[in-house]
Amino acid sequence: MLDPSKEAHAHADRRLRSEQVAWLTTVRADGQAQSTPVWFLWDGETFLLYSQPGAQKVRNVSANPKVSLHLGDDGAGDDIVTFEGAAAVEPDTPRADRVAEYLAKYQTAIEALGYEPGPFARTYSTAIRVRPTRARIW
Repeated sequence: MLDPSKEAHAHADRRLRSEQVAWLTTVRADGQAQSTPVWFLWDGETFLLYSQPGAQKVRNVSANPKVSLHLGDDGAGDDIVTFEGAAAVEPDTPRADRVAEYLAKYQTAIEALGYEPGPFARTYSTAIRVRPTRARIW
């Protein structure tokens, strides 16, 4: 999806691996778009997110897999990293506390919320995988 030979794409990949929050946009059953800040793990091909099972985004993805995901801009409308793709709930994906890269990225934030990794993973137990189909980078 990203071409590392292009500086803008290499820069986007670095941001995707280091930034803590992305915005996930899903669509409710009534057609209303809903954007939600999410923690995510980018592996170079897909995004892995975890959610509470009853969250609206889980219901939205289950009914309509079309989503978009983007990082914040630089405050002046530049440094845009936006993806469109298909999302799916993945019940067989390991829990968040068993994904070393996810835990390495978010352990400090998990602890700041007053959680240990195990209880966090039990609360945010629904894995969502986003497979990008289109990227817009500039």
